[in-house]
Amino acid sequence: MQRLVFFGSDEIALPALEHIVSRFGSEVELVAVFSQPDRPSGRGQLLHSNAVVAWARARGVAVFQPEKLDVSTPALLREELRCDLGLVMAYGHILKSELLAVPALGFYNLHASLLPKFRGAAPIEGAIASVEAQSGVCLQRIVQRLDAGPLAGAEPVPLALDETRAGLRQRIAQACVPLLDRILPGILDGSVQCVPQDEARVSFTRKITREDSALDFHATAREIAARVRALVPWPGASFSFAGLTLKIGAAQAEAAEGIAGYTPGCVLSADEAGLCLATGSGVLRVLLLQRPSGKMLPAGAFLRGFPMPVGTVLESVPMRPLARASVV
Repeated sequence: MQRLVFFGSDEIALPALEHIVSRFGSEVELVAVFSQPDRPSGRGQLLHSNAVVAWARARGVAVFQPEKLDVSTPALLREELRCDLGLVMAYGHILKSELLAVPALGFYNLHASLLPKFRGAAPIEGAIASVEAQSGVCLQRIVQRLDAGPLAGAEPVPLALDETRAGLRQRIAQACVPLLDRILPGILDGSVQCVPQDEARVSFTRKITREDSALDFHATAREIAARVRALVPWPGASFSFAGLTLKIGAAQAEAAEGIAGYTPGCVLSADEAGLCLATGSGVLRVLLLQRPSGKMLPAGAFLRGFPMPVGTVLESVPMRPLARASVV
């Protein structure tokens, strides 16, 4: 029986954890989970555990929640937990070489992209914003360079034309199951063959910030609609109007003729069918809108109480790419 220690802090990892316990329970013992500390949330700012911690505690698995991994962690894995294999998914901390050297079977990471594309902190958002045809999940052996380790396997996930962050997260979470079915047995018996990544095809994503919400209407309608889908619900996509920041909950790109000469950001129509805006190419039809402290509403209902005159030109703010072919 191999002893597994898991590092993760996001519910995207739950299908993988559940499958390991149910499918490989006779070969693998999950002896501990490392995760982020409990954080205050909600109106009362009470401390809450993340979904991985709650899952582990409900099953009697030992939980460790250090603010950061320190020099004592390798000894803990080696001497107390007797770790044979480490598995990581969406943990939030870098693992140092001293820790990676502990398990005899190595440390592996479930990364939510088809590496070498979209290394880094936001691979799901990067794939959607880049209007990719597919994403997926990779199982890679961890090395000291960011997401640069050799690949043990991958499970592709096609992207729908209206793909959202929430939808893709769910499908990538489920894609971990067949990937582990194929690859984990080879890791456990030492027969797995890892393949180096193609460095010529590398792209990187970065941590998303609140400032990424602002939109540049000089981009194409297709690019803007994809960015909206990538950033819902946080930080969302927004623009300024009448001194307020209005948030877009959903939008779609439409090809349009006869808008040549309109300034990007110009309001072309604002009615029950939505808010139509000129862009650098095509028309952006905004379908859901929200004002500060208000509810997200269908655009038609929103505009009845908050009219936006045709011809108004909304301010554009340059959009920093979520992904690029070098470290962002």
